[in-house]
Amino acid sequence: MAGRTMTRRATMGPMGSVRRNTRITVAALAMTAFLAVPAAQAQQGALDGEWRSYNGDSGATKYAALNQIDRDNAARLQMAWRRPAVDASILDQVPDLRYGSSFRPTPIMIDGVLYAPNPIGFVEAFDAGSGETIWVEEPFEGGVDGYRGTGTRGVSYWTDGADARILVQRGEYLMALDPGTGERIGGFGDRGRVNLSDALEGGLVHTWSGTPFVVRDVVVVGHTTNDTFAAMEAPRGDTRAYDVRTGELRWVFHVVPQAGEFGVDTWEDGSWEYTGHGSVWSIFSADEELGHLYMPLSSPTSDMYGGHRPGDNLYAQSIVAVDAETGERIWHFQTVRHPLWDYDPPAAPVLMDITVDGRGIKAVAVVTKHAFVFVLDRETGEPVWPIEDRPVPQSDVPGERTAATQPFPSKPPPFDRQGSTEDNLIDFTPELREEALEIVSRYTTGPLFTPPTIRDDSPGGNLGTIQLPGSQGGANWHGAAFDPVTQRFYVPSETGPFVADVEPGDPDFTNLRYVKGTRLWMGGPRGLPLFKPPYGRITAYDMSVGEILWQVPNGQGPTDHPAISHLNLGPLGNPGRAAPLLTETLLFVGEGSDVMIVRGRIQAGQPLETAPSYGEPVFRAYDKASGEVVAEIDLPAGTTGAPMSYMHEGKQYIVVAVGGIDQAPEWVALSLP
Repeated sequence: MAGRTMTRRATMGPMGSVRRNTRITVAALAMTAFLAVPAAQAQQGALDGEWRSYNGDSGATKYAALNQIDRDNAARLQMAWRRPAVDASILDQVPDLRYGSSFRPTPIMIDGVLYAPNPIGFVEAFDAGSGETIWVEEPFEGGVDGYRGTGTRGVSYWTDGADARILVQRGEYLMALDPGTGERIGGFGDRGRVNLSDALEGGLVHTWSGTPFVVRDVVVVGHTTNDTFAAMEAPRGDTRAYDVRTGELRWVFHVVPQAGEFGVDTWEDGSWEYTGHGSVWSIFSADEELGHLYMPLSSPTSDMYGGHRPGDNLYAQSIVAVDAETGERIWHFQTVRHPLWDYDPPAAPVLMDITVDGRGIKAVAVVTKHAFVFVLDRETGEPVWPIEDRPVPQSDVPGERTAATQPFPSKPPPFDRQGSTEDNLIDFTPELREEALEIVSRYTTGPLFTPPTIRDDSPGGNLGTIQLPGSQGGANWHGAAFDPVTQRFYVPSETGPFVADVEPGDPDFTNLRYVKGTRLWMGGPRGLPLFKPPYGRITAYDMSVGEILWQVPNGQGPTDHPAISHLNLGPLGNPGRAAPLLTETLLFVGEGSDVMIVRGRIQAGQPLETAPSYGEPVFRAYDKASGEVVAEIDLPAGTTGAPMSYMHEGKQYIVVAVGGIDQAPEWVALSLP
């Protein structure tokens, strides 16, 4: 890795080669995994000491039934190995290769081998015990230009017991790779790859930062759309499923219903004909036994002004269950009607079998950016606990027609602070409180679902709506974790306000009457946050009753700030994207990383440490029952991906991606001495 000295660095093998001492037999891989995964256990966590899918299992529990690392020895965790995010064999060929440090993947582990995409999108296979390279995927076409690209969050694995393959999406291509060699499987698409852009209209190029999702015999892909909307006409971000063996397109789900389809009546004035976006930009989950795929769908065009799309706008910001083999809608639940707040369901819905009032329920839990947990029967979509429609504030932006009510779960309680209200403002001292009131006097404030307002930069003008939670949550793609044994649910979140402002669209460039404004992060007095702590927190729920068990800050936060250091406050939390890992014994959570901050949205004078996504390079082990910090492990940089855990040759490992503004991305593996 250029510019860094690596200690205990994993040695690198020649690209595309298989080391003799780590030879992989594909037939053995396929049979081992096939025999070990009963479909009914798809929401019971990672099994048999492996980690076979991005979130541990197809139900996105992020749970591994491992106990070698426990509260008595977690403080002894040390670096077992580390390896650079991009294999040395690639850098030898392209010494000037450029890639970012916001390295977000989580590897899968099967039969002693880890598989993950690197920051330029190629899959690398490496040894679970040493981090040594086994193989590196090669470009489809030779030459230096073949290495230019971006990474995604992960890969998927499929087997029928005789055949096995790794599925990865890079750029506009979905590829099937041989797990033993990294070579493309010729019978899949065109020489091992499918051009995902072929299914799009108007010459569009497919992009996505998620993870191909395998359920039964299909591989499902979402779509990433630009958050900058040029016009009210835009392409839809439809979900597509391909045959896992041949790569043939099996089905398409229209995220904006088309003529004659269910939900088209929620788009008034024919707005379904031209409105786009609304994709799954995050991660899917599935119930293999039921054959249901669960899709967290995002915002339509445009995400902060909807005057051109009157109506509730299905399936925007909904959880939709479809038949995995046909794509037919089974049920849906819309978490936000007529979306204006960028409150996408940002993470994979979490499957959980729970007992409520003596009744067993196959449930699915959806965490949202606006800090709710919607808990639904995953067979029918019916709420487990009542969800109330409540009146919400209405927009005064010309042409906008806000939904009159929005859904509020009666249980569980919200996991983060909601509403830019006076009661939520910082109050460490009376002076800080008064300064906070002075800051918000130039803005529109109010409860949850206060709509965006028009920005007026003239003296004394309104600068927009302060929205809490902001566009990054609440929860985000890092998701939540479920313990299938105790029925407890753990949700990391950040308290990150932002300015929800709109401004008139320039008719020379857009036909949108209003477009999004600055969307700046919102700081507080003297470089402190604007609202009360914790600024990053973890909430533990007992899902048998839908109540909070405990809630603790995650991170130290600005306790040493000169305005409050004399108060001797405890931890206040850092607002990072903290992804959880749950084991039989402990909850592991990092803090996120400074490299994940969107710097263009920081207000003048706002410290980096108070911006959403900021985190320190610390990895913690929490007692699952109490929230007590059992151990803190210093890392070379902040966590950028979600951690995972597995057993290999009698030892439990935890692996996580890290990186920072001044720190190159890499993999770090922790284990006991």
